[in-house]
Amino acid sequence: MRIINLTLKDISQILRDKRSFLFMLLMPVVFTAFMGFALGRSSTANDQNLALGWINQDGNSLLSQQLHSSLQTSSALKLVELDESQAEEQVQQGKLAAALKIPTGFSQQTLAGEKVQLTLFTDDASSTGQTIHQIVQTVLMRSLSTVEIARLVEGQTENSEPYASQAVQQTALLQTLEQANQAWQKPEVTITVVKAQLLYDTTSAAKANSFTQSSPGMIVQFAIFGLVNTAVILVNERKSKTLQRLLTTSINRAGIISGHLVAMFLIVLLQGLVLVAFGQIFLGVNYLRQPLAVLVMVAALAFWIACMGLAIGVLVKGEEQVLIWSMLAMFLFSALGGCWFPLESSSGAFSVIGHWMPSAWAMNGFQNIVVRGLGFSSILLPASILTGYALAFFGLAIWRFDQQG
Repeated sequence: MRIINLTLKDISQILRDKRSFLFMLLMPVVFTAFMGFALGRSSTANDQNLALGWINQDGNSLLSQQLHSSLQTSSALKLVELDESQAEEQVQQGKLAAALKIPTGFSQQTLAGEKVQLTLFTDDASSTGQTIHQIVQTVLMRSLSTVEIARLVEGQTENSEPYASQAVQQTALLQTLEQANQAWQKPEVTITVVKAQLLYDTTSAAKANSFTQSSPGMIVQFAIFGLVNTAVILVNERKSKTLQRLLTTSINRAGIISGHLVAMFLIVLLQGLVLVAFGQIFLGVNYLRQPLAVLVMVAALAFWIACMGLAIGVLVKGEEQVLIWSMLAMFLFSALGGCWFPLESSSGAFSVIGHWMPSAWAMNGFQNIVVRGLGFSSILLPASILTGYALAFFGLAIWRFDQQG
């Protein structure tokens, strides 16, 4: 009963503070909307095809037309016709990802087996430049392979017999080249891509795509910031001698720790469920497709935060230190744990480091549900890892609490 009374005292103390509403509900809602809109604009920009300038100085030659057609069918590119004088400037200004120059005589020299130099204007050191370079090189190699196949078929090697005339030779080569190009378009072996059917309706999920990142991210971030409540209560109890008076009553140390832990757990749990409801109702994030899995994830998150709040509360000596450590934990775990942006979009080293953070596993669990459309079993590992971190912080809090006498 005394544990329940201590829990209710903590909850009442937290809820009476007007700042609690600001940091626990209002700010998470505002930041969720802001981050969602920001990520939405970013993803819209990233989804656009890369603009490739097309500078054709070879007229309507067969190979330049085939190369143009192949590049145009690429789902990653958008060809833009322009003059050579505009190419370098537009690439430098960022209006084009790159520009490809087809020189005069490209088709004729290539068919004759001569080497031809194409010019690609781009920043090859950037990821976009490297992507463009690889796409253009792949398409060009296919076209050159087609030419080589046609030349070999028509006997255009050193040991082949000559044609009756150059005109006959050119006609035969072009016919074979056309056949080879058609064979590329309709290969004997094909790969059929079957789109996996998601377990939930993707219509609303597509519209709220950016919020499937920002909503779980802000739930985790502001849950971390909420640990300041428990830590401050513990610090104030020590400073006001309330803790010492509690120890003279029938409630033991384990009961005191348990009362504070349950209070913080319930506060973070309630905060998380409210933010889940906000995301479901107003942002179209489909948490309710796996309600039990979401509840388990919110509970595991709340348990980790409550235990970490206890550890900070018994380790620090003043409210200023509580605020500093809470802010440090929030920014460290949020930035490295993928609350602000998906870890999958970061570099390999950053992603590996990020997945050592408990916040990354919290995000992984939520996004297994709302992004990847997975079932209840997908959150068992993330929830277990969060529980493991929680028990480690709880053990630290108990050890330090006993050390304080």
